[in-house]
Formats: sequence, C-alpha cells, structure tokens
Amino acid sequence: MYYHSPESLVQGFMGEVIARNPGEKEFHQAVSEVVGSLADYLIVHPHLMDRKILERMVEPERIIIFRVPWIDDSGQVRINRGFRVQMNSAIGPYKGGIRFHESVNLSIMKFLAFEQTFKNALTTLPMGGAKGGSDFSPRGKSDAEVMKFCQSFMTELQRHIGKDTDVPAGDIGVGGREIGYLFGQYKRLQNEFGGVLTGKGLNWGGSPLRPEATGYGLCYFTEQMLATRGESFEGKVVTISGAGNVAQFTAEKAFQLGAKVVTLSDSNGFIYDPDGLDAEKIEYVKELKNIYRGRIREYAQKYPKAQYFPDARPWGIPCDIAMPCATQNEINEAEAKTLIANGCTCVAEGANMPSEPGAIAVFQQTGILYSPGKASNAGGVATSGLEMTQNSIRLQWTPEEVDNQLRRIMKDIHAACLRYGKEADGTVNYVKGANLAGFIKVAEAMMAQGLV
Repeated sequence: MYYHSPESLVQGFMGEVIARNPGEKEFHQAVSEVVGSLADYLIVHPHLMDRKILERMVEPERIIIFRVPWIDDSGQVRINRGFRVQMNSAIGPYKGGIRFHESVNLSIMKFLAFEQTFKNALTTLPMGGAKGGSDFSPRGKSDAEVMKFCQSFMTELQRHIGKDTDVPAGDIGVGGREIGYLFGQYKRLQNEFGGVLTGKGLNWGGSPLRPEATGYGLCYFTEQMLATRGESFEGKVVTISGAGNVAQFTAEKAFQLGAKVVTLSDSNGFIYDPDGLDAEKIEYVKELKNIYRGRIREYAQKYPKAQYFPDARPWGIPCDIAMPCATQNEINEAEAKTLIANGCTCVAEGANMPSEPGAIAVFQQTGILYSPGKASNAGGVATSGLEMTQNSIRLQWTPEEVDNQLRRIMKDIHAACLRYGKEADGTVNYVKGANLAGFIKVAEAMMAQGLV
C-alpha cells in the first residue's frame, strides 16, 4: 500500500497493527512510537514499503507459549504461563531477557521483543531481538520454590534456545539466582556447558561488569548527551526510580561522576534522601534488595533523614536529571510537566518504555534532553553480547577491558542517534535517531536475505 504523507502512513499502518493484534496496548504503543519516527524516511524509500519490511518487523518470527507446572512448599500444584517471543534474527541469534512478574502477558512480551530488536541493532553487535518470561513472581517465594519453577520453565524453553539460536538473559524478577537455576537445568538436559544464557556468575562463564552494565551504560550515554550542551553530572541533582540492578548501578555511577542522587523506589513507594546517596548508602541498598530481598521503605528506617512516600513515584522531587529505571509507563504526562516545572533538563531512560506517549511529547516540545531506553539502556545487552564473545573464545576479559568496550559502545550509540536524529535547528531527536539507526541496519539485512 502506498501512502502520500507521513500522517497517512502512521494512521493506516497502525490501523492494520491494531486490527491484527487486538487488545495488545503495550505492543501498539511501542510500534506507534517507532512508526512515527520512520514515516518520513519510508515515504522517500518506497521500495521498503513494497517489500513489506515494516510489516515483517512487527510480526514475530516465532512465538512460543507454554504451561509451567510446579509444586510449592506446601505441596500444592501451581500453574503459570511461559512465553518466548523470537521477534527478529536478521542480524544475529535472538537475544533478550526473561522477565518473571505477575504482569507478564503476550502484549508486554511482544513490545519488549520489538524494542529489543532495535536496541540490539544499535549496540553494533550481531544480535537479533527476543524476549521471554512468565506471570510467575519470585517475590515472597522461597529459594526452593524459585528453583522448582525455574527448572520447570527451562524444561520447556530449552527446546527453543541455544548459543547460536537464542540466548536469553535476566530482566525484572530474574537475577543471578534465577539465571543460575535456569542454566543448571539447561546444562542438565542438554548435557553441554555453553554460552546459552548471559548474566552468569563470574566463576561459571559470566562477564565482569555484567551486573553493572545497564546502569553504568546509562550514565555513559547521559554523559554524552550532557556534553552536547557543555554540561556534565558534576553537581547535578538526580532522581532515580527503581531499586533493582539497573537503579543501583545507575546511582553508583552517577555518584562517582559527581551527581547527588536523592531518590530510589519500588512498587510500594519511594524514598527521598536530601543528603544524597553516597557509596555506603548504595551498598546498603544492594544488600537490602539483593541479599535480604527487602523493601525500599527500610532505607528510611536505616537513615532517619530520608523520607518514605508510600504509593507514590519520585517525579515530584525537584531535580536536574531524571532517570526512570523501574518499568514501562511509569512517567505520565502530568508527571512530565511537573519534572519540567521543577527544573529538570534531562530525562534518560534506564527502563524499557518508561515514559507514556504524552510524557514524551512534553519532553520533546520543551526541548530538554530526552533519550529512549532502546538507546540509553542498551549497555546491559551490549555487555551480554560481550559475555557471549568471551564464552565463544573460552576467555574472560578484565573489568577494565569490558568497561572500555562498554564506554565505546555507548559512545557509538550516541553518535548514531546524532547522525540520524539531528534536526534542522540543531537539536537532537534521540527517539528518531535511535529508531532510524536501528531500523536501517535490520532492514538492510532483511533485504539482503530475501523473503524469509
């Protein structure tokens, strides 16, 4: 179908996507953001429309949905649903995390796999896009229950993955403990020790800096953004959402770069520390969340100067830089306006699609620095790619070597965003830049490989 304007292309294409994928609001949102960025390019490159490249990109190459039965500590049989969406393998084996959370459904899996395709293309590494998970939540479960679930989940998933086919990693609800149980079961069933999962422990095939990579990479990308305006982290007040892996290491690196980090959050509320989180406080959060699996409200009990705000998000706290690192759609239009009114000049996403469309519109209309997660949080999957490389050559690099590679990759992603996202007035549309850079790389590979 030919379209005569970008507006008609977006409207017509999204009408088809919504009709074909009814009720999948997160997937619709992710596709709409990308198509809006690509419309001008596609109008002047009609051969891509003739070959249905975009239509093929939004249709997963394969979707696996399966039953996950397991037995809890009381002896009761429990049933969950497992997913793996293998979206696109044009530039490499499928790569993307596994999420264990009660909110997981097909729409969320498809949106994440679609985003992952563009994110992985931006890293410059040969990785396709995928995502998987289950509506199982590890919260409140014993180690034995988590192990039983992971073993049942992997018993089915192992049929569909492999080091040259599909290499999963962790995501929300899937940390080092879960990766260990998943890897152990894969090894047991397949009778091989290979690089089929990333995020492994250092003593059994993991990469230095993998836990830190998403948070560190987010800060390295933000450094590049700030530098376009002659600024840095030094002296900036930073608000961060989340208290898991990404948030912890974002806070750590931002503090090391001279910023004052004043918030962290979880699903129950957020803490505000007017004195800022220093190295000691960040170590306490790591221990609280990673070892004791506690709640962020306990931070305010440990440090009485901090305040805890239940059932709230941190975007009302004045800041220079906001870094959403929790989950999708955690900043709405009203919160975006509050951020701007309170002096925020930079929003860098550490989560996948944490800003609602209305919030993104506010950020772009006001001209602040704003980066989508597919660009600024790509450090995690980039370092997963580096872990795959180390597994393939049976070597482990030093932390310094991995950090140098991570810095280079984030700098290259920023350069790609500048190349494709620079507007006539000199400003940078990072959403457009990231989407177009990723799309062109994947589209060229798809064209070269024929109708597959």
